[in-house]
Amino acid sequence: MKMKLATAALMVAALSLPAFAADEFYVVQDVKTKKCTIVDKKPMDSSMTVVSPSGTIYKSRTEAESGMKTVKVCTSN
Repeated sequence: MKMKLATAALMVAALSLPAFAADEFYVVQDVKTKKCTIVDKKPMDSSMTVVSPSGTIYKSRTEAESGMKTVKVCTSN
């Protein structure tokens, strides 16, 4: 019985991890077009670069939108 309970607890934890990871938002800039956008995953390729101050990770899209207004390279376009 304890083994079933432990297995169930691990499964619930494993399924909930992606939900926690989705609470990350980044302000990024397309290298070619210089257009800024908000993404929910840190860019791994060289076509996008994180432009938020010190690589700030925002907890919500609203925070990221506010942060994007303060990034010089995003407001100068």
